[in-house]
Amino acid sequence: MGKQLFLILNSALLWWWSSITIPGACSRNQTDRLALVSFRNTIREDPFGVLSSWNDSTHHCEWQGVLCSQRHPGRVTSLVLISQGLGGFLSPHIGNLSFLRVMILQNNSFRGEIPPQVGNLHRLRDLTLSYNSFGGPIPSNLSCCSNLENLNLIYNQLVGGIHSNLGSLPRLKVLGLSKNSLVGLIPASIGNLSQLENLALLDNALRGEIPEQLSRLKMLKFFQLSKNKLTGEIPLGIFNISGISYFSVSLNRLRGSFPDGIGNTLPSLSVLSATSNLLTGKIPSSLTNATGFQELYLYNNRFHGPVPKNLGRLKGLYMFTLAQNQLKDDLSFISSLANCSNLEVLSMGSNLFYGSLPTSISNLSTSVQRIQMPNNQIRGTIPAALGNLFNLTFLSLKDNFLTEHVPDSIGALYSMQELDISGNMFTGEIPSLIGNMTSLYVLDLHSNNFQGYIPQSLGNCNRLTSLDLSNNNLLGSVPVEILGLSSLSILLSLAHNNLSGSLPRQVGSLINLGELDLSYNKLTGLIPASIGGCLRLERLHLEANSFLGQIPQALSPLRGLQELDLSSNIFSGPIPAFLTELSLLKYLNLSFNELEGQVPESGVFLNASIVSVSGNRQLCGGVPVLKLPLCKSPSSDKSSTTKTIVISVVTVSLSCLALLFLSIYCYRKKKQTTTGASTPLSLEHQFLRISYEELLRATDRFSESNLIGKGRYGTVYKGILDSGATVAVKVLNLMQRGASKSFVSECRTLGIIRHRNLVKILSVCSSVDFRGNDFKALIYEFMANESLEEWLHPETIGQDDERGISRNLRLVQRLNIAINIATAIEYLHKGCSLAIAHGDLKPSNVLLDNDMVARVGDFGLAKIISTMSAEAIGVQDQGSSTSTAVRGSIGYVPPEYGMGHKVSTVGDAYSYGILLLEMFTGKRPTEEAFGQHLNLHSFVRMALPNRTMDIVDLRLWSEAGDRQQESKIGDCIISVFEVGVACSMESPPDRMDMTEAIRKLCSIKASYETKERRTRM
Repeated sequence: MGKQLFLILNSALLWWWSSITIPGACSRNQTDRLALVSFRNTIREDPFGVLSSWNDSTHHCEWQGVLCSQRHPGRVTSLVLISQGLGGFLSPHIGNLSFLRVMILQNNSFRGEIPPQVGNLHRLRDLTLSYNSFGGPIPSNLSCCSNLENLNLIYNQLVGGIHSNLGSLPRLKVLGLSKNSLVGLIPASIGNLSQLENLALLDNALRGEIPEQLSRLKMLKFFQLSKNKLTGEIPLGIFNISGISYFSVSLNRLRGSFPDGIGNTLPSLSVLSATSNLLTGKIPSSLTNATGFQELYLYNNRFHGPVPKNLGRLKGLYMFTLAQNQLKDDLSFISSLANCSNLEVLSMGSNLFYGSLPTSISNLSTSVQRIQMPNNQIRGTIPAALGNLFNLTFLSLKDNFLTEHVPDSIGALYSMQELDISGNMFTGEIPSLIGNMTSLYVLDLHSNNFQGYIPQSLGNCNRLTSLDLSNNNLLGSVPVEILGLSSLSILLSLAHNNLSGSLPRQVGSLINLGELDLSYNKLTGLIPASIGGCLRLERLHLEANSFLGQIPQALSPLRGLQELDLSSNIFSGPIPAFLTELSLLKYLNLSFNELEGQVPESGVFLNASIVSVSGNRQLCGGVPVLKLPLCKSPSSDKSSTTKTIVISVVTVSLSCLALLFLSIYCYRKKKQTTTGASTPLSLEHQFLRISYEELLRATDRFSESNLIGKGRYGTVYKGILDSGATVAVKVLNLMQRGASKSFVSECRTLGIIRHRNLVKILSVCSSVDFRGNDFKALIYEFMANESLEEWLHPETIGQDDERGISRNLRLVQRLNIAINIATAIEYLHKGCSLAIAHGDLKPSNVLLDNDMVARVGDFGLAKIISTMSAEAIGVQDQGSSTSTAVRGSIGYVPPEYGMGHKVSTVGDAYSYGILLLEMFTGKRPTEEAFGQHLNLHSFVRMALPNRTMDIVDLRLWSEAGDRQQESKIGDCIISVFEVGVACSMESPPDRMDMTEAIRKLCSIKASYETKERRTRM
């Protein structure tokens, strides 16, 4: 009993002693404890239970993440909770922890604003709130934390500007504000942070110039300003801060160049990153003096000149990226890179590198994983020893001039994951040893001259997601081994080859494939029903083959289809109803088959802009925009037998009469020809005649207000006939020599041709005017968008037309117009019973209708060619012409016409080539800048392919929203220029004909639109 009493009294004594010997201790402890409790209460998520120890049974200094002072018991000095998944708000009571020196809440899920009470923590040295979701502005009173050494707020959602008073933190060593949404200028006061070692402002929206005052940061080691909107030049003083090891200003709009001595003034430099700016000049050779240098990122700028030759001094170099510049070198510097034993990435695409791939490339370190050299001027072959680089995972040599066979040794690159050698001139067979690359994900060999069969060994590449063998000369059947690759999920393209046979049923194994393109081959037979197993197909292109039968019902399960092209095959029967149920279709082409019956009027068929059914003569109905004939009613079918008999009898009778009249006509025509008594005006009777008086009314007495154009032989007016029809009236200037002959030529030519891309003549007028003078006029369809001339050179009439429409043709519009023109000329050359040479193809003779469809007109110089003789191919002697006058327009006239050769179809090809080049350069062929020794053909040919961007019509670049889009436009225009140059070769036999030009232009357009669709998806 006595012992128990002693213990009770002793406890009471201890309590009393503590209460009188430490006055105020309880209240101070309570302040920090209450602040922490408030912090805990604003936490909404605690997945790991880290705050479970924060309870009343333990002292707050023992709570997880909390440290207290030894000199000041109970006072919290450190709060560290890293990667605990904590979510909620940061309590403003945190500002009551007045002894707090370290607060690290990195990598949690805090949201809301950083409370301004943090500015009360005057002892705070380390504030790390990175990798959270804090929003709002940076508290302006953080400048009160005068002891702050580390301010790390990266990876949040902070907004507003950077306060200039942050420059008053005298001890600050780390300022990390990257990955936020900060705007405004970089404060010049940052230059006052004399102890600053790390400045990280990456990925914000900061603008303006880099302050010159940052050159005062002599302790700086880490300098990161990438991915902002900074402009101007980099202050030269920054390059004198000798301690900088990491320097990154990528993805801005900076100009200027690097100083020649950068490797001397920044001897500690390890990383230099300046990608995607507007920097110019040469790559300083002094970089090799920074012997610890490891990473160089300079792609997507405007650097020029050679690459330093002594790169081998950089033993630690492992990242070397110079792509998308204007560097010009013969690749000899690659030899020195063999000394860089850590090299992993060599990226030099889209420059002006030339010469052959040196064999020394095989001496690079086996650590090399990526080699990228696309879009250069590299010639020769792939060195066989390249197979030594057995760790290579990515190789791109696309769009160069590499030739001959691909060496079998390439099959030794067992680690290869992506191989792209497309757009070269490789010949021979595809090496079967490529099948050894079982790690391949992407294989792209398109646009070469590969021949022979597709290797069955590709079936071993069971990781392939994309395989493109299009635009080669491959033959044989589609290998079932490839169709068995269920790994294919992005693309399988075998288009534009010479593949034959039927499509194997194994196509149904491509259950993950997104795009299948087998177009422009010689495939036959039925589409196998197994194709319905390709449930993830989004794009299916089978056009330009010989598939037959009905469109299979097996396509109905492919609900994800966005593009379906079955055009130019032999499909027959009705259009299946299930096509109306494919709700995601954005493009459906069923044209040029043998389909019949009614076109559906629901689903995708309601939008005629994305559906094409032309060239199917037995189709009817559909939405009015398709302009198909109405379908016959059932009642009319009942009497069809009787009508057929009657029509047959009448037809036979009329045929007999027609033969009789034709015999009489031919006899009289022959007699007229013999006697020379033919009259040109007989041609006019093929057209509806309109009187002079009606034309006078229609054109308001040929007033200037209705004048829409003038040519060599006449003047064109806009007119409204008595019927209300709007027409174009070409009044011949009969005082001009050759005008009457032009009138007859145009009547004769337009009287025997009909094509959607040719101007349609409606009527003629041969009369006398009110003064008694001869009057001749041709009446055409009126083209609301006038001539191509007015669109290519709008400066002649102002930027906008009278309707306020901007005179600018977009890239796809120009491609469409180019194809329209070529189609019209091909029809004249090959689609008529007698070949016709236009003779005067130029922009002013190409008119544009309401839908911007091109119509070729003005056949005043057209010539009907009776036989495809030497005259038709443009190789006759100089003396073969009956006239020495040059026919056509200066700049568009082929050179052989100047030597007396007659108008020919290959002459039209030349004119078309010049017209095509004019459409995409915006330059007339008669510009004075070309002088006597240069023309538009040679001007473009010399610029191909690397200076294409310098000669393209600048209006086309307005479509480019970013570098990627600019690259796609550039690739497209290079291909167009190649067609234009091929058509306008000086020697007639060397010129590309219209059929081939159409094929290539359609392929170019399809390729560009495919890339556009992929970008938008």
